[in-house]
Formats: sequence, structure tokens, C-alpha cells
Amino acid sequence: MSIIVEFFAAPDDASAALALRTGPQRAFESLSFGNFDAEEALVEWECLLAGGSVEELVEADEPRLVAGPDDGGCVVFAISPRLTTAFAEAERSELKDVAVAWSLQRVEDGQVIDTEIAELILSDLAALVSSARRQGQNIYCWVA
Repeated sequence: MSIIVEFFAAPDDASAALALRTGPQRAFESLSFGNFDAEEALVEWECLLAGGSVEELVEADEPRLVAGPDDGGCVVFAISPRLTTAFAEAERSELKDVAVAWSLQRVEDGQVIDTEIAELILSDLAALVSSARRQGQNIYCWVA
């Protein structure tokens, strides 16, 4: 489980990688959350929001690692174009349904994520995606 999860917009992988040591807050538009496995969440959200399977995403190496040490320190992931598009096109009711489904999946694995918190995370991330797309930027996730 990640202690700090920050989603942020950046123009490219090289710029996003600069956030590795200090996090994105000072340099990029970002959202800060915590206490969930961000890599696992990105896979689950993509399956729930865009379709597909966990196996397909693992085989495609999604979410893609942009920067990070092999020793368990901070990492930066790129959110897939498919998931970014799904967030940009999602209606509020669809995000709510995904939040409920994600929350239930987490309970099955022994992790409690309140449905309202899940909906807040997903709707805030969808807003960040929309803002980033208007500026020609990509979405990344920094995890500490």
C-alpha cells in the first residue's frame, strides 16, 4: 500500500521523471491522496472504466514505469492513453459506478476504501485529465 499517491499532469515522460525525488506538487498541477496501492488501482480502474482484463494490462506493462529505483523507493507511473481517454469521456454516473465497484473489490482484498472517497478520487482525477488534455499534457502518478 502506498502512503502518498499524487496524480499530476506533465508534458512528457522526461518532465514527469523530474518529480521522482521530491514529488510533483511544486512543479505540476497535482492531486494528493494516500493509503491505497496506486499501481493496482490504475489497473482496476482501467478494467472497470475502459474494459479489458488484468492479464492484458500486465502483458502490456501497464501502468508503465517512467522513473523509480529498484529498491522500493518512490516511483512515477504513466497513466495509459486508454485510461486517460476513458476518464476524459466518463460521465459522473459512470465514475460513481466505478467507485462503488472499486470499493467493493478493495473490501474483497481486505482493504476498506469508502465509496464516497473512491468517488472523490475518480472524479477529481477525471477533472485533472480533462485539464491536462486541454493543455496537451499527460497524466502521471507519483508514489511514495
